[in-house]
Amino acid sequence: MAENQLLLQLKLVQAIKEVGTVKRFLPSEYGMDPDMMEHAIHPGSIVFQEKRRVRRAIEEAGIPHTFMVANCFAGYFLSGLAQLGRFWPPKEDVHIYGDGNAKVVWMVEKDIGTYVINAVDDPRTLNRTIHMRPPKNVFSQLEVVNIWEKLSNKTLKKVYITEKQWLQQIDDNKDHGMEYQSAVSIFYHIFFKGDTMSFSINQDNEASMLYPHIQYTDVESYLSDFVWA
Repeated sequence: MAENQLLLQLKLVQAIKEVGTVKRFLPSEYGMDPDMMEHAIHPGSIVFQEKRRVRRAIEEAGIPHTFMVANCFAGYFLSGLAQLGRFWPPKEDVHIYGDGNAKVVWMVEKDIGTYVINAVDDPRTLNRTIHMRPPKNVFSQLEVVNIWEKLSNKTLKKVYITEKQWLQQIDDNKDHGMEYQSAVSIFYHIFFKGDTMSFSINQDNEASMLYPHIQYTDVESYLSDFVWA
């Protein structure tokens, strides 16, 4: 669901509660874990607040559920080496956030779908939060850039952006609207603060550990498709 429609799920929660026959409900999430983002800055905090509200409604209604945390979609974040609004690797310059060393989880969309399908009726995932952190997809932004440089045989000029410079965009670009400002604040948490990997999880709740038979697309394989395209 679109971010501005998340609270419509509260109607679904009420309907599921009244019917009482739904075996499992997976709310529309698939990004960062909202329960680990209570410290998020505005306006990116809004989406996490709304996701938490839906989660609490599900739990309070006693609805069987699974919360899926996929972190960073490759098509949005990895394709452009984490350049906001870019969906193709840059050819000359690349913005590096902070020192570029914050660890990030990158997930290809089709793999997210595969993990979700496997989890939806798995008794091990009932009433649990499942995190996607496959080991070959946990890299810092700088590591991702280095992988791309090796694949493309090209060296990019690295322009380092400080936290202050990045956050200034929220004030300087108010005419771009709430969606842009929200993206800036979420990028801040991912790439400056490393909030997709800033907390530990029980490995029994990690998707690639639960489903080792799934051959997921790793970061290097995903980026290799852009070399000759």
